[in-house]
Amino acid sequence: MQSKQIVEIATAALDDLKGKDIVVIDVHEKTSVTDFMVIATGSSSRQVKALADNVIEEVKKQGVRPLGIEGLENAEWALVDLGSVVVHVMLQETRSFYDLERLWQGAEQSRAKQTNNEAV
Repeated sequence: MQSKQIVEIATAALDDLKGKDIVVIDVHEKTSVTDFMVIATGSSSRQVKALADNVIEEVKKQGVRPLGIEGLENAEWALVDLGSVVVHVMLQETRSFYDLERLWQGAEQSRAKQTNNEAV
């Protein structure tokens, strides 16, 4: 499965459970570790875990197996490594502190669209 298809599945899974401020960053020219980073915010630790679990469930349905899953225990920041796509789901304060968008500044970013066609 191509990276962009995995991004679409992940962003839809995040949107399905009301993930906030979903951002996709194309980092393929900046690092050899992954092609895309998907970043989303959850409103509570419980929602962070649920969002990450939903991403895992939806990609598995499409035959994609996560290479690694981190942070589900405390759920302040959950990471789902899908190889060419890495999904970060964080509490707002954690996201603000680490500011991954600024860290990867200059990489192509896009805001995922919610199902109601409003930019997140």
